[in-house]
Order: sequence, then structure tokens, then C-alpha cells
Amino acid sequence: MAAFWISRSSRRLRSSPLSYSLIKSFSDPISSTTSLINPIPSEPFHEPSVFPRTLETRYKGYIGSGFHTWKFNCFNSNLTNLSIATICTSSGVVEGTKNGGNCPGEREGSKSQVSWIDLYLPKAVRPYAHLARLDKPIGTWLLAWPCMWSITLAASPGSLPDFKMMSLFGCGALLLRGAGCTVNDLLDSDIDKKVERTKLRPVASGCLTPFQGLSFLGFQLLLGLGILLQLNNYSIVLGASSLLLVFSYPLMKRLTFWPQAYLGLTFNWGALLGWTAVKGSLDPAIAFPLYISGVFWTLVYDTIYAHQDKEDDLKVGVKSTALRFGDSTKNWVSGFAIASISSLALCGFNADLGIFLFLAFHVCQPWLIMILTSINIFCCTGWPYYASLMAASGQLAWQIWTVDLSSRDDCNRKFVSNKWFGAIVFSGILVGRLTS
Repeated sequence: MAAFWISRSSRRLRSSPLSYSLIKSFSDPISSTTSLINPIPSEPFHEPSVFPRTLETRYKGYIGSGFHTWKFNCFNSNLTNLSIATICTSSGVVEGTKNGGNCPGEREGSKSQVSWIDLYLPKAVRPYAHLARLDKPIGTWLLAWPCMWSITLAASPGSLPDFKMMSLFGCGALLLRGAGCTVNDLLDSDIDKKVERTKLRPVASGCLTPFQGLSFLGFQLLLGLGILLQLNNYSIVLGASSLLLVFSYPLMKRLTFWPQAYLGLTFNWGALLGWTAVKGSLDPAIAFPLYISGVFWTLVYDTIYAHQDKEDDLKVGVKSTALRFGDSTKNWVSGFAIASISSLALCGFNADLGIFLFLAFHVCQPWLIMILTSINIFCCTGWPYYASLMAASGQLAWQIWTVDLSSRDDCNRKFVSNKWFGAIVFSGILVGRLTS
């Protein structure tokens, strides 16, 4: 009788191959999922000598309880919905393992970034969504902020900006940014194939043919035209003229070390267009300093961004400010940041947001504030705008001082953080207009 109970207890404590497969699936999901779906009967079973520490309690709880069979059935029934992925918080996408991609050029087992596009959109639509960079909204933010700045500056003192106009420009920024990416990919497909970061783009990888990309570009431009036609005639002509910059920008990296400056001219066109859409004409004293500040801002963030590809750019033979500046990059972009903030300050002064308060706080001299107040030349209505400029200066300084130009991930993080610079400036303009 004693021998019977000992034998029974030993059988209960023995690990079954099925329960061990389940435990292995939690500790190594990639390799174990294959073994669960396609088991190999001829392979001998070996019990693990040491259980994974993180799974020890769970593993012991299932042993001899009969519960592991039910657990495995639930796990097996949902294998088709298993997504082997980890969240990439910096770019808002999911990084997973690609098991034989849907597109030519995607190597089996290669590691790539899988975004919400691949998870939720129909397969036929995915390459076009990737072509428009819908899963990377930072480009849309950077294109939209100068428009929002300009529209808000054009609002009457004490009034909110035109929300309908802001909605139109937000949709326009999304479409124009997608069209710009399409043009860039069509013209640079030969270069993209040689660059690690861009070799899996839809046109470069063969997901889409050049004709399909061109057709999609026509569709985007047609939608953009529908938005543009809702503006006044002056704005229609001014907006249409920006297409020259959009189509010629991809060629600049072959011709000059300053393609980032050309991108600044392109990306900040909305600073001019937003003002004319509200006012019906262009005020150079306000719109031009705003436009110039955006160009210098673009030189800051896109030079940092270009450091991601500097090794590949050298091999391929394309040019950028990252290669032009080299080890002096931080000095150059510091100068661009100062020029950007100074242009924003001039724009605020010309827009009657006040200048003396900004100067007083900028040099941190309380006695200057007292003197300006006593002689009644101290305009205090625009202080939120200049306070936001100081906060925006701090954000740019943080980027420049802390960025590791040899790290692609850190360069990308600093680049993406520029959406907050745009938000800070916008909030200052908004509050400044409401209180003026």
C-alpha cells in the first residue's frame, strides 16, 4: 500500500511534456510557439534542470492540478491571435518579428517595426498608408504648427482663432505631408534601397510599383486641392506655389549640403499661408519673421534627425547638414535656435504682443522691469507669449545639450520631441492673443 501511494505521488509531481511546453511558451514565445503548433514526436523530452524564476510559482501551481490542460487549450485556441511584439514608446509603433513579409524585399525572419497599420488596416491598403507615413505623425505635427501659429496670430485681439480654418489646415498638413513623402520615396527609391533605415519603404522594397505610387500621389493632391479651393484667391495662388518646393526638395540632397534649409522653406510655408487665409493679404512685418523662425527651427530638428543616416549618406553619396557640420553640429544648431527664438520675438513685437517685458525677463534684471514700469513703456499684455518663448528656448537647449549625435535612437527621440516646442509656442500665442 505504501509503495502504491509513493508511486502515485511521484507520477503527480512529474512534469508532463505538455505543461513544460506551456511554460516554455511564456519564457520564449517565438521558439515555443512553433513547437506547440508543429510538435516533433521523435524528439526526446528533457525536463528543465532549473525552472525560470519568474514562472516558478505558476509552474508549480499547475503541476498535478489538472488545470494546466485547460490553460493550454485556452492558449492554443488563441494562437492565431498571438502577437509577438513589444511596445516602442518613442515612435508609437510596435516592434515585432516578421514571418515572411507581405511585400517583396521583406526577408523572412527579419526584424522590423510593425505599426497599427499592419494590425488594423486591410492588407491592400497598408503599403499606401506606410507610403504616407500615417503611423509616424511627427511630420504632420511639424508641418501643422507653423500654420496654427500664423492663424492664431491673425486672430483679433481678445478672440479665439478660427477653428474651421485650423481644421482645414490640419487636414491639409496631413495630406501635404503624405504627398511630400510619396514624392520623396518615388525620387529616392534608388537611395532608399541602400540605407538601412529606409530600405523597407514601400517603393524601395517593391511593395508598390512607381506607377502605383504616382497614382496615389495624384489622389492625395486631388484631396489637397479640395481643401485649398475653400480658401480665398490670394491663398489659393500662394498655396499652389508651394508645390514647386515640395517636388524639388528630394533633389536637394544630391546638389547641396543644405537640404535641411530647403526643407525649412517647404515645411514652414504654412506660416505665410495661414495669415493670408484669415486676413486675405500678407503682412510681411509679421508673417516673414514667423516664416524665418520656422526655417531656423527646421534646421535645428532636421540636422539632428540627419545624424541618424550620416554613415549611410557617406556610402551612398548624398549630402546633409549633419555631414557639413560634423563635430561642430551643436555649435551650429545652437546658433539656429537663437535665430529662431529671436525671429519669434520680433514677430510678437510686430504683432503688438509687447517687447519690453520679454527683454526684461530675458536678461533677468528686476531693476529693468521697475524702470520700464515707472516710465510707462512697459507693455504687460503680451507677457504669456514671451514667457512661452523662454520655455521654448529651454526645450531647444535641452535638445541640443543632451542629444547623443552618435546614437540613432537618441537623435530620433530629440527629433520627435519638437512637437512639444511647437505646442509651447502655440500656447503662448493663443494666451497672448486672448489677453491682448
